Amino acid sequence: MSRIHAVDPGDARIGCAISDENRLIARPLIVLEHRSRELDAKAILELARDHNADVILVGVPYDSEGEIGPQARKSLRLIEALRSAGADDVRPWDESDSTLQAQKTSRSQEELDSHAAAVILQDFLNAQAD
Repeated sequence: MSRIHAVDPGDARIGCAISDENRLIARPLIVLEHRSRELDAKAILELARDHNADVILVGVPYDSEGEIGPQARKSLRLIEALRSAGADDVRPWDESDSTLQAQKTSRSQEELDSHAAAVILQDFLNAQAD
């Protein structure tokens, strides 16, 4: 089985995480500096390919009612950019409270971004196992 690559997109940085080959455990990977949607999509796609991931999971920050606000629209546009860049399987995933959960294990802002991506990914992996 191949891996899943998850991203937590932000205005300045993009946290990245990767699953193990069995798709059971998520781990923080790297933090990318945001440059432009197209360049970000290419960098994310390259990371996914480098780590043998065939699914890219993008955190979408829906609001408290599950609606799409400004930040969620940015994530959805990144999903479209990833598809345009050649990603075959890109999936949105609700990232509610991922940053709050990641703050419990992160020591720096840079760590926080990749840990938030790992929280998103682990939530997805747990939901798939149910």
